[in-house]
Amino acid sequence: MGLYDLTFYDIIQRNAVSYPGHICWREVDDGRNLTFVEYKNLVDRLAASLARLGITRGDRLGIVGKNSLEFYLIYGAAACLGAIVLPINWRLSADEMCFNLNDCEPKIVFADEDFQAALQSRKQELTSVVSYYNLKGDIGSFTSFTSLLDGSDTMEPVDVRSSDGFVIIHTAAVAGRPRGALISHGNILLANMHFNAEMDLTSEDVHLNLLPLFHVGGLFLATSTFHAGGLNLNISKFEASAAAGLIEENKVSLLFDFPPILESILTSAREEQRNINSLKAVIGLGTPEVINQFQAITGGNYFVMYGQTETSCLATLGKYNDRPGSAGKILLMGNVRLVDDHDNQVATGEVGEITIKGPMVFQGYWGLPEDNEYTFRDGWHHTGDLGRFDEDGFLFYAGRKAEKELIKPGGENVYPAEVEKVILQHPAVEATVVFGVPDPKWKEGIKAVCVLAPDQSLKPAELTEFVGERIARFKKPQYVEFVQELPLANDGSIDREKVKKLYS
Repeated sequence: MGLYDLTFYDIIQRNAVSYPGHICWREVDDGRNLTFVEYKNLVDRLAASLARLGITRGDRLGIVGKNSLEFYLIYGAAACLGAIVLPINWRLSADEMCFNLNDCEPKIVFADEDFQAALQSRKQELTSVVSYYNLKGDIGSFTSFTSLLDGSDTMEPVDVRSSDGFVIIHTAAVAGRPRGALISHGNILLANMHFNAEMDLTSEDVHLNLLPLFHVGGLFLATSTFHAGGLNLNISKFEASAAAGLIEENKVSLLFDFPPILESILTSAREEQRNINSLKAVIGLGTPEVINQFQAITGGNYFVMYGQTETSCLATLGKYNDRPGSAGKILLMGNVRLVDDHDNQVATGEVGEITIKGPMVFQGYWGLPEDNEYTFRDGWHHTGDLGRFDEDGFLFYAGRKAEKELIKPGGENVYPAEVEKVILQHPAVEATVVFGVPDPKWKEGIKAVCVLAPDQSLKPAELTEFVGERIARFKKPQYVEFVQELPLANDGSIDREKVKKLYS
């Protein structure tokens, strides 16, 4: 490790010294509490066992499972060894999970019992995987996780750099193919520092860890709280009433909100007369009504942001009240430029593509050099999203470029092209356009406008179920409309913009 390098494992070592007796992790499901010293000791034991199994710098460790202490221990052990964590979205279909695993060729896969049968049936396809382990202790048919904690906690130092990969998170499928975004130790530590500085996090803070650890929002807020010396209160499944009770009982001060998380917590707290005033900071994508309700009840701050996995979660950040409707201002350690289709900077107030440069930018898409060359053209990361700056430097999000049209139901990323591809596999459908529409629960919903083939009939529920059986169920359309024809552009292709205007 170089003199000027700092990794997530360095933070583990630092906190074992700075906050030795502080509880860093509390497992709600089984009541386990771990201090920073105890966490480091278990990380070292796990890392030593993985090293004996042949895991070295740059090797990938796949994880298919819900949030747990063991999940977070794997992140720590990987940081110690210089290995790369490959967390898989467990809401995906078995075929989609298998694709993402094969894309990055992990040597070991850890899995919850619920997902082991699907992996077991595809072992012949997962040719890189040497060993399979239970994610939670001895629960499941794979090799016991507990056996990896039985050995010595003595570890030889591994030369890990700040620029080394720490985690690969697959983004939504562009043109039908997910891409693994490689995030480095330096990326994640800078994200931590931005969260901590903006939201004033300290060792007294308690984070309700309710977003999945395969998602940048869940992972980075957990690591930010850990970095600050605070407590991660972990739950494996979100339920609003239980969350409101945990906030009251544990004085939770921080959480990440994707609709309808916060709204449901506020409703439960009101109905059950829970005191949730300890919440001093919530960050997310809430609606103005919910944000105002939260701030009126708790007196806390709601933080807004723009970012994506490729920008280490963040590109802009700020308090909602500073400029309602905006996504905050440019980060301290980043630069954002808005450009036209020819990469020329646009004037203040004009809409352009959001591009970013600086140490927050990810290391590239795994195994996709041509995609990286295109994304990083002109020395800037091109996000595919549109925005405008006002005269005071606040960024206002303005949609997505046509080449990267994206729908975000409840914080998940869904590309219309992927859903359209599946819909067109149905023999009754001749043509379709899929796009995002406002949704009262998920903020953005998925709508499919379809033309049926001659002499064919189909019910919306039948089409929805057809899609949900083939890809992740969160990608199936909530709204389906059948029409006689779709408007065409001058070149004979479907006029997508006109379809949206007609059927939104």
